[in-house]
Amino acid sequence: MSVTAEQTAHAGHARALEQADAGPQAVARERLAARVRRFALQDRLFLGVTFTFALFVLVVLAGLLVSLFIEAWPAFREFGLGFFVGTTWSPADDVYGAVIAVYGTVVSSFIALLIAVPISFGIAVFLTETCPVRLRRPLGTAIELLAGVPSIIYGIWGLFIFAPLLQDYLQPALGATGLGLFSGPPLGVGMLTAGIVLALMVIPFIASVMRDVFETVPGVLKESAYGIGCTTWEVVRRIVLPFTRVGVIGGIMLGLGRALGETMAVTFVIGNANRLSESLLAPGNSIASTLANEFAEADPTMHIPALYALGLLLFVITFIVLGLAKWLTERSRRRAGL
Repeated sequence: MSVTAEQTAHAGHARALEQADAGPQAVARERLAARVRRFALQDRLFLGVTFTFALFVLVVLAGLLVSLFIEAWPAFREFGLGFFVGTTWSPADDVYGAVIAVYGTVVSSFIALLIAVPISFGIAVFLTETCPVRLRRPLGTAIELLAGVPSIIYGIWGLFIFAPLLQDYLQPALGATGLGLFSGPPLGVGMLTAGIVLALMVIPFIASVMRDVFETVPGVLKESAYGIGCTTWEVVRRIVLPFTRVGVIGGIMLGLGRALGETMAVTFVIGNANRLSESLLAPGNSIASTLANEFAEADPTMHIPALYALGLLLFVITFIVLGLAKWLTERSRRRAGL
């Protein structure tokens, strides 16, 4: 009986110790649970805030698209498909067709890319592969500073300095070739001038992106290629370009987007003539320059809806370009197995 009493006393003492220890453990568990709940609340709050920001961008884009369509609807209702295929833009006769402006936008942007992409590629290769180390940072900074020059400065320079040089030297030489693309009098301003000025504007963007993506190539890959006897061009063509294909396409499309929407520089040098010509030396018009020139004095009856319709077309063209860029990058990723 005494043993049983002693065991009972030990058991009671053990239970008392467990209850005494359970108090701090329960407090610790409660504190941990409160911290987990607080972190979960912070995560939900952070998720909600970031989702709101992303949703805000989509709402703004949707609102922009809807407002443009509403304002442009009178022009679409009046002219129908004729607005998209018409080659007459005459505010005096209240007749509007978008072909001239769309043609000028596409052609000037294509000329800009045709000039800017090879030059940007050469700049990026030089800065990442062959440029002396002490010159890489100053030259890279200079290229990036060019991207910050306001477009109106490019326009003024193009109109008063570059266009006279083209008129006196380049355009007469091109006209002497007898090609229809370079027929007509050398006026200085025109589609070709606009394309060249646009090329100068987008080169810093494309070159900066290409340089940044070229620098992401692991050094061991290039060193291995040089080690087996490859030349610099072979390293760039077989190592650098395949590794950075997605970034290169993205940089080119970024430059194209800038060229499509450029306003002031193009307005200065494109000639602002509402006529369609096969010659690149002839004056023309673009969507952005038409909006800049005519919106302030447009008649609200049909002229302003037609300008809104042009703005909607520019929005759609830019959207198509961005969609094409996304498709090309995804295709490149799949082909690379990423």
